[in-house]
Amino acid sequence: MLKDLIPPPGPPRGLALAQLVCRMGDGAYNICAALFFTRIVGLSPFQMSLGLTIGWSAALVLSVPLGHLADRAGPRGTAVVLFVCAALSVASFTFISSFVPFVLASCAYAVSQRGGSAAEQALLAGLVPKDQVTRVRAYVQSSFNAGMTIGAGLGGLVLLFDRRGAYYAAFVLNAIAFLVAAFILSRLPAVAPVPAAPAAAKGERGEKSGTSVFRDGPYVLVSVLNTVLLLYVPLVSVALPLWISEHTSAPVSLLSVMLMLNTVVVALFQVRVSDGVKDLASAARYLLLGSLLLAAAFFAFAFSAAGDSAWTAGLLLIVAAALMVVGEMMQAAGEWEVSFGLAPKGKTGQYQAFFGNGMTVAEMLGPLALTGLIVYWGAPGWILLGVLFVVTSAAMGPVIRWGGRRRAELELREKGSEPVAADRGEAVDGLV
Repeated sequence: MLKDLIPPPGPPRGLALAQLVCRMGDGAYNICAALFFTRIVGLSPFQMSLGLTIGWSAALVLSVPLGHLADRAGPRGTAVVLFVCAALSVASFTFISSFVPFVLASCAYAVSQRGGSAAEQALLAGLVPKDQVTRVRAYVQSSFNAGMTIGAGLGGLVLLFDRRGAYYAAFVLNAIAFLVAAFILSRLPAVAPVPAAPAAAKGERGEKSGTSVFRDGPYVLVSVLNTVLLLYVPLVSVALPLWISEHTSAPVSLLSVMLMLNTVVVALFQVRVSDGVKDLASAARYLLLGSLLLAAAFFAFAFSAAGDSAWTAGLLLIVAAALMVVGEMMQAAGEWEVSFGLAPKGKTGQYQAFFGNGMTVAEMLGPLALTGLIVYWGAPGWILLGVLFVVTSAAMGPVIRWGGRRRAELELREKGSEPVAADRGEAVDGLV
């Protein structure tokens, strides 16, 4: 069990440690932000929501260019600079007193945080052997959950004091965490920048070898489909609390038990679950199996509204939470392998930035969509959501095969040979 918690020495341990420290700050920020901006700064809830939405929209637009910058300038230096910018933007929140500065600070925070994360993923891909990327990414995710849990606990202490100084301390902690993470990343080996491809370099179909992610049809489509599967993230923070309080007989306090179950299980078992993903074929299977488990969890959530027994509702909610966390871990392992496996060498930064935009979109649009689907429609909404997950993950299989064939063809072109039919089949043999 210990080997599943502590990554091996070298770059994997450094990457996981940076993630642990960084997310401790984010965990405290997430707990305190809404109350700080509304009660201390004096923004209205609408102003706060609008400002955050504008910030994440800016991150959505600029993340791919920043990912491209990480490829060209080097991912380590880019990640360090952007994490320092994130620290400065978080610290600036303590000086704002009106809406416009809040919007500017929100844009700076969202852009630097998401851009830095994309550069960090490119650094991981450059420092870790290809067959170990998913496993190391699992260590990083375990550190993510552990850091968020510790940070949330610290944020809870801030809420307990509920004073301006305590809120300031949480923001300063987040800023320091970004700076420490930047320092840790700066001590890792550098990954050489990738020079721009010659403009005249073209494949047999006239495609430039320097083509951006936006011209990679399979990758764009699989990223869009994966965005649908990421709806489970705002589901936990937005729709589920409202579902429990308005549709079931279970106490709302049960939500904290469900969240603790999710966090602890991911921290303990994500690496072990991810060991089953070795290639694109196993990744596609994990995505499908994970979605089936998530669909089963959604059905259990739907039935938790039946009857007046708090014990029955509570048991169904716990069962649903258990199914959901296993499905979430399987889905995460599959999506990591796909996001790295379908990205061409030398373009990991911009490809990871584009793939990561799915989380931004899910966080922006998910609350509204899920509230209407589940809170207002009820049990049929849960069932429809489960069907949507299964259909989406099933559709990803053919797209992953398409992307695998395309990636194999491009690699063969780079080697100066043309793919034959056998090569195309062998590259993705076994995909389901």
